[in-house]
Amino acid sequence: MEEAAVVQIIQNMEEAEEQANNPERDFWSHWTNINPFAISDRKFVKYFRLTKELVHNLIQELSEYLTPPTRRSALTVEMKVLVALKFFASGSYQTDIGSFKFMAVSQSSVSRCVAEVINALNENQIFNRWVHFPATQEELNSVRREFYEKYGIPGIVGVIDCTHVAIYPPTRNGNHPEHIYVNRKNYHSINTQLVCDVNMKITNVNARFPGSSHDAFIWNNSNINLFMQQINRHGETYFLIGDSGYPLRQWLQTPIRNPEPGTQEDAFNTAFKSCRTTIERCNGLLKMRFRCLLKHRVLHYTPNVASKIINACTILHNMCIANNIPDPANEEGDELLDFGVIMEENILHNERRERNAELENGRQLQQQLVRNFQ
Repeated sequence: MEEAAVVQIIQNMEEAEEQANNPERDFWSHWTNINPFAISDRKFVKYFRLTKELVHNLIQELSEYLTPPTRRSALTVEMKVLVALKFFASGSYQTDIGSFKFMAVSQSSVSRCVAEVINALNENQIFNRWVHFPATQEELNSVRREFYEKYGIPGIVGVIDCTHVAIYPPTRNGNHPEHIYVNRKNYHSINTQLVCDVNMKITNVNARFPGSSHDAFIWNNSNINLFMQQINRHGETYFLIGDSGYPLRQWLQTPIRNPEPGTQEDAFNTAFKSCRTTIERCNGLLKMRFRCLLKHRVLHYTPNVASKIINACTILHNMCIANNIPDPANEEGDELLDFGVIMEENILHNERRERNAELENGRQLQQQLVRNFQ
């Protein structure tokens, strides 16, 4: 590959790493003509999060949606994908990517690269290939079996939770006024609902709600809620599990409140909570792998574009899961990171005092699960 700009990206990343250990050495001449795909596999994954083979596949998959080189722009499809991946992985501002020493890509070019790749990844044909909830009975039964084999609770087809992705205060947005994006930790965010399977593959994402929205509100207004209700009308037991911030239903189970230690309920709760940590680990892995989603990086985009970035990172996360790419190495200060989880109040305090039919049916299933738990 002869694209000077991509070469310079690699040069600067290598230089920063190597000069930390040996600042007197001049590495620029060493990396002048290197092909990004010629660096070690380990470093390639470190910089771009995907393997070389996966990046080649992604380039091919997105090529029909990305503009080829023109007289006005010599940026190849390969170049655009690599620049966007670097942004997703590092969470650096576009100016940092576009202003490396001897960099051949302007800030405006970096911005266009990221925008094009984001839009391509959000194409229905691409997004639905990588992020989809099990739709057939065969798929549902397969996911249910995997959860049961690991946690001993029959019926689970996903784990749900919300995570906040920080955004720059929007100046104008057609959907909501600026203050609606301020969450309970007093920063602007998109409250993103995620559902994952037992392997931390994300099967559903909803990144359309502002930070002030409660988790239960997002759930009650999401398509996955309607889908779960629909499949439960056919006599099968399929449900998601969530924390106590969600309403207890047949299709959404929550922990038992204050079980007596040493009881069957307590043993069930332990397994339940162990299973529920899957989504917490999934959220942490997603943000550690694609650091543009971390709170302190802050997406400097409109809410609509920020939502597309979240969707794009979800796709890339699933590509990593499907191909068993190792978790990214920790960086200095990672133990202090805020992963955007805001604990919700127990939903029982907000529900009506009378036992509505949906709540009662949810409790009956919960009691049945406890009785049968071994």
